[in-house]
Amino acid sequence: MTLAPGTTQLEILLERIREKFDPYFEELVIDDQSLHLLSVNNMQGHLDELIARRRMKNPLKDLPLWAKVWPAALILGRFTRRLDPQGKSLLEIGAGCGASGLIAARYGLSRVLLTDINEDALLFAKANVLRNGLENTVEVCRADVCNTRLEERFDFILASEILYLDEIHRPLLKFLPHHLAPGGKAVFCTDLARDQKRFFKLAARDFTVREHIIGTRSTSDEGREERRAYVLRFLESR
Repeated sequence: MTLAPGTTQLEILLERIREKFDPYFEELVIDDQSLHLLSVNNMQGHLDELIARRRMKNPLKDLPLWAKVWPAALILGRFTRRLDPQGKSLLEIGAGCGASGLIAARYGLSRVLLTDINEDALLFAKANVLRNGLENTVEVCRADVCNTRLEERFDFILASEILYLDEIHRPLLKFLPHHLAPGGKAVFCTDLARDQKRFFKLAARDFTVREHIIGTRSTSDEGREERRAYVLRFLESR
């Protein structure tokens, strides 16, 4: 890969991403905030290639789920505005492309750390940080809740749609106390149809758990109105 002198860090990242994907930036407007988030053209072609090369042994882990901006991530990011985020710190786990944390960063947080275990997701998140001019507030790094311990604590920990893997439930409940600042909150958002009540029953042993249901209405590609419900759960140390 040969790059011209003066090539920006964002352009370098995009060149790396183009080795595997056909990316483009899509504008996302949330309330009075505007973000540009990296998406993938021809995702079906990419999935076909994964299957042809037999690289998709476990769909839940190997599918590029992180490349999609899920509604739960948007809801979670928007909800941080109600948490008085000004001047506080936030950790997003299983961040994927970083939508929740980037939306939250627009609301005045002093520090945001986006983490994931997938290297491609981390590249997308880094590109999104640079594209939106948030590099002075938002950092991206690899972190696995099953075996990573970071050297700091955060006022908020966010996660959307990460509880579908049962094997991370107990490690995650050990991870949270090490990384929540005193008085901090962990906030999870999930489509109610994929709710993992078992995890929150386990969490209730050590945390106070509250929940909030949000209903949404949208229009499908076929023009049909669709209604869904999402559950936000808040974990606070006792």
